[in-house]
Amino acid sequence: MKRIVFTGGGTAGHVTPNIALIPKLKNLGYDIHYIGSYEGIERRLIEDFRIPYYGISTGKLRRYFDLKNFSDPFRVIKGFMEAKSVLKTLKPDIVFSKGGFVSVPVVRAAAMLKIPCIIHESDMTPGLANSLCIPVAQKVCCNFPETLQNLPEEKAVLTGSPIREELTKGDKQKGLDMCGFNTGKPVIMVIGGSLGAAGINALVREALPQLLTDFQIVHICGKEKIDNLLLNKEGYKQFEYVKDDLKHLFAIADVVISRAGANAICELLALRKPSLLIPLPAHASRGDQILNAKSFEAQGFAMVADEDYLTAVTLTEKVHELYFTRQSYIDAMQNSNQRNSIDTIVGLIEEIVKQ
Repeated sequence: MKRIVFTGGGTAGHVTPNIALIPKLKNLGYDIHYIGSYEGIERRLIEDFRIPYYGISTGKLRRYFDLKNFSDPFRVIKGFMEAKSVLKTLKPDIVFSKGGFVSVPVVRAAAMLKIPCIIHESDMTPGLANSLCIPVAQKVCCNFPETLQNLPEEKAVLTGSPIREELTKGDKQKGLDMCGFNTGKPVIMVIGGSLGAAGINALVREALPQLLTDFQIVHICGKEKIDNLLLNKEGYKQFEYVKDDLKHLFAIADVVISRAGANAICELLALRKPSLLIPLPAHASRGDQILNAKSFEAQGFAMVADEDYLTAVTLTEKVHELYFTRQSYIDAMQNSNQRNSIDTIVGLIEEIVKQ
């Protein structure tokens, strides 16, 4: 039996692409295991799939000064020893890493044991964790054409990000019923990531009087970010977070307003949803969402707006422009070669395992 170990964690974005690969690999007869942190989000997400899970110690790697920089290296060393022990026991044919700090000791331990690794980089430029893993990886998958120039030529493969196949199987009527919507007006979906986006939430709510004239709006606003004063607003439905039923909401969305996290926008690409991307500003991040958004804009997949310069009026104007030109974005996404990422990545895994 072929055996694969997945790793990756810290945020949902470092786990959900791994989850997307699991069904096809199971169908191909792989015995699947997962190495993550003791109590990270990856443990909760993987539990649903009844896959053996192994927790290891992990420490955050930082480019800036922090007192924890003196203690976390010891946690990483401990995690390396724990990962090495797990891998020696499992003897997998291959390791697939989606990144995050927990992946570094796993990939490095696998390299020491001469177990081949494939890693996936979601953002335009590699984060610190993946930068430490790239030298020992067999292949490095990426989402953006521009990323190829930042990777070793013999390792880099443009694959896009694997998304859960279930997202493509939404039921439009179920989505309309969830929101209390009708078919008389098009639907905007607003989504800001698993924690929501306070800036986007505020802009959308300020623009509601104008937007609701022509649209219905389903707003996934994040934990504890529902506005109770708008609970009964006709044509406007709020959710804190949606898990299994997200596919039904995507099915009713004509256009999407979204942050520009790599996995989120790759889902929009795979579902061919025209979007207005409002990346996390540079002063609040390392700037990766800005680069992600610019790449999608250059490829004709999305419109992009700078949150610092958006108002309720300009947001309304951009949404109308996006809706009336939506077919051009759909056509560009339809012609992209980054939409078959599961097949491409599984093909790489199969090739390396056979070798």
